[in-house]
Amino acid sequence: MKHTLVNPPEKERAKELWMQHGAGFLVFENIRKYALDKINPETDETTKAQIIKGINDTVYGLMMQMDGVFDPLENEQYRLELQSNIVLFKNEEVVEVINTLDGDGMCMAYHDWLEGDFGEDELINE
Repeated sequence: MKHTLVNPPEKERAKELWMQHGAGFLVFENIRKYALDKINPETDETTKAQIIKGINDTVYGLMMQMDGVFDPLENEQYRLELQSNIVLFKNEEVVEVINTLDGDGMCMAYHDWLEGDFGEDELINE
């Protein structure tokens, strides 16, 4: 199902939160849903619950990585870390970039996202 993005809120702080919730939506709608859709429909409920827990734990681990919770690889001279950006485009031009390391934290609303709550401001047209 293709979703249509609504325009961002005008206020800067609301827009920052909206973008972060939008990134959470993308992770849940694309990555988590992809994994959930791979569960065999004939799987018994107990096993299915364990599989879903594993998927949720993996998604949370991804969120922790995006928040910089895990240590980078480093030595005396070099550091290698994974960084991710949330980028808002308007008419193909970048208008806002948030590095998830600098945001409120991708783990900030994980449990709300599990319940389908992606913030106060509307994100998509249903």
